[in-house]
Amino acid sequence: SGRGVGAVLVMRGALLLAAVPGSRRMERGGRRRSEAEAAERGRMKRTIIKDWKTRLSYFLLNSANSTKMTSKKAGKHHTYFRPSPEEAQLWSKAFDELLANKYGLAAFQAFLKSEFCEENIEFWLACEDFKKTKSPQKLTLKAKKIYSDFIEKEAPKEINIDFQTKNMIAQNIQEATHTCFSAAQKRVYSLMENNSYPRFLESEFYQELCKKTPITRPAEGT
Repeated sequence: SGRGVGAVLVMRGALLLAAVPGSRRMERGGRRRSEAEAAERGRMKRTIIKDWKTRLSYFLLNSANSTKMTSKKAGKHHTYFRPSPEEAQLWSKAFDELLANKYGLAAFQAFLKSEFCEENIEFWLACEDFKKTKSPQKLTLKAKKIYSDFIEKEAPKEINIDFQTKNMIAQNIQEATHTCFSAAQKRVYSLMENNSYPRFLESEFYQELCKKTPITRPAEGT
């Protein structure tokens, strides 16, 4: 009957009206969560950049001569020397010059961390170590470790390589050889050389290293 249809429409209208405030609350709640997540990401980024700047400041301790720096990690004792401006300038000649220098490599790693892509240099270094491994047993173990850390889907430090290369690596590590990761390492090297390396050379930190430190002389007594 018409009266029954009218009742149904009224009920539907009431349900819609009841749903609207809830929907608005859900939208507001969603916005608040999105804003909170964005704020948290911002805080994390600021923390990482602050940590990066602290590390770089440590490298740039003011001194008239080369600065000797030491750090202890996992029981090992590492010593770094601030390079001369002339030595730092050599890093701009070729990417290999930077990677071959211990201080330059440490500085580049810190820079990549600030850009949230340190997995690239970590993978490259892991491959360099892998190629030096002589024991077949260790070679297989390291191959599986590199695959789980950097290659497989949703790996903790997954690198940006194509699906075909990933599949080839998955097959090759079953009988690991020193060339298992060659294609992927070349790809990552190229990414760093063409993208991160030029930005590193333009960074304030690198430009500071290339400046000659003025020699300060003590004031003469009268």
